[in-house]
Amino acid sequence: MTTPPSRPWRGVLVATALPLRDDLSVDHEKYAEHCAWLVENGCDGVVPNGSLGEYQVLTAEERAAVVETAVAAVGGARVMPGVAAYGSAEARRWAEQARDAGCAAVMLLPPNAYRADERSVLAHYAEVARAGLPVVAYNNPVDTKVDLVPELLARLHGEGYVHAVKEFSGDVRRAYQLAELAPGLDLLIGADDVLLELAIAGAKGWVAGYPNALPASSVELYRAAVSGDLDTARRLYEQLHPLLRWDSRVEFVQAIKLSMDIVGRHGGVCRPPRVPLLPEQEAAVRAATEKAGAAGLS
Repeated sequence: MTTPPSRPWRGVLVATALPLRDDLSVDHEKYAEHCAWLVENGCDGVVPNGSLGEYQVLTAEERAAVVETAVAAVGGARVMPGVAAYGSAEARRWAEQARDAGCAAVMLLPPNAYRADERSVLAHYAEVARAGLPVVAYNNPVDTKVDLVPELLARLHGEGYVHAVKEFSGDVRRAYQLAELAPGLDLLIGADDVLLELAIAGAKGWVAGYPNALPASSVELYRAAVSGDLDTARRLYEQLHPLLRWDSRVEFVQAIKLSMDIVGRHGGVCRPPRVPLLPEQEAAVRAATEKAGAAGLS
């Protein structure tokens, strides 16, 4: 294992899928093994309790245990839990739990119970920052209906509330505006299917989905992209993109778990209300995963 970076959100941090048993209980043994396997295959850390980890349908006890399992598997310096919650007080408690478990940073969505205004967003991040861990903002306006636009992110950073942003809007133009308005704010790739574009634009990390199934090749892609080896990066990007684009679709959890199953990992079932992929969706994911495997990607 390589030494964690001084800013623990830099590099490839995998938003981990959560293995469930057939009775839909959490399989902590498999989850610990999965976290360790990702790091062994070159990933820099893991992000438990993100949307890919189905945090919305976990009990409080399960959610805390997932963080503790990840820390025990790979060390707290490599674990950046999602701490999203409807209320700021609850989100702060999750940040405190992460802190007490030994984590080095947390990732936080804006308020998502309603369409929050700028004052509410600032208050939300201020409250969670009081837990004492560095906060990485997560901008996902598609799901939250709250857009952390560059001007607002610059203000959050200027107040000391956030140190980086997982950018999932898909608008790669924002990278350049963010660099102008908040040069000290680390930009993290938040959607797999704009990786190359944001890497070229100066991203410092990738909070990633598809490395759950293909970590080694995904890491190779990221390292090539950020180092300027565009021949290698473009080749891998073209090969992986039929899969990477699923990260921006409604069925991303099911798709990534299916790819994990196909390559011999434990993806498995999802908790309701998520339902299995439609036959045509499953066929598309299966074909793209098998094609990647035939090309030697892993």
